Amino acid sequence: MITSTNKAHTLGDWASLAIQKHFEKFLKHEANVLKDKHPEDLHQMRVGMRRLRSAITGFAPTIDLPKSAQEKKIGSIARTLGELRDLDVLREALEKKYQPTLPGKEKKSLDKVLTQLDKKRTQAFAQVKTTLEGDTYQSLKQSLTKWLKQPTYNRIAQMPIQEVLPDLLSPQVSQLLLHPGWLVGTEVKDGEIHILEDLSPAMVEQQLADDGHLLHSLRKEAKRTRYQMEVFNDFYGETYNTYLEEVKRIQSILGQIQDSFILSEFMTDSLRSEMKNHLPNLANQLTGANYQSWQEWQSIHQRYLNPETRTNFRAMILQPNAGI
Repeated sequence: MITSTNKAHTLGDWASLAIQKHFEKFLKHEANVLKDKHPEDLHQMRVGMRRLRSAITGFAPTIDLPKSAQEKKIGSIARTLGELRDLDVLREALEKKYQPTLPGKEKKSLDKVLTQLDKKRTQAFAQVKTTLEGDTYQSLKQSLTKWLKQPTYNRIAQMPIQEVLPDLLSPQVSQLLLHPGWLVGTEVKDGEIHILEDLSPAMVEQQLADDGHLLHSLRKEAKRTRYQMEVFNDFYGETYNTYLEEVKRIQSILGQIQDSFILSEFMTDSLRSEMKNHLPNLANQLTGANYQSWQEWQSIHQRYLNPETRTNFRAMILQPNAGI
């Protein structure tokens, strides 16, 4: 098996390198996740599994994996880790960012919510432990370990990487650019798309209430695009890196909005009523945070609705650097 990018020339070589890299990453953190001492281990293991899933999806025409190592299996395990990770992110935000800013009465209400959150986290961790000690996860590890020792490929894997790289990346870039989330907060006039400007915080909240799920889906598409682009960073130049950084920014900004949504939803469920009825200061802070994130989103949103940006993005993917 190829173990160095310097010796990787074919599509199959790069497929096995990517799978090995992300497989080793999540294995590295498994033991500490089961000890449940540091949230960062859970985060890194989850990222490793998501990247592995993206690699397997991106290289699907190339690789011949056993059923126990299919991307759906990985996705199911990653979602279990994700449920626990979301609770960790939620607690950190509530405890460190918001609780110190609240008046005494609201702090007491928040303490009750944190107690419920801890109970829910205990249940989520038990599920993670059961999953990582279960047959599906163990079979996944065994299958990938065996496959990496002697990878099996489809015939297209013999193609030189540079000849097929645009074909590999273009479908994912197209998925990103065609996502309906780009039309959230816009209107179409005379066949042209215009961003709705000068929205008030209340109007932004309504946009997010109506179409926040589309922005969350767009964020996930940006994440998949980022992961795949990062694999092939060495084959492109400065323009590629610029687009990659923008895709990361899209993921980050929409992630901030999603985090606020998760927090608000959890608070409403825990309090069994609108958050503003019990925690008005916290509700106002979340509205303000969403409004700020929306303002950040406007500039990059406008850029990616520009036909020239989209055309240049597609064109850049078609031209890997020569001589690598």
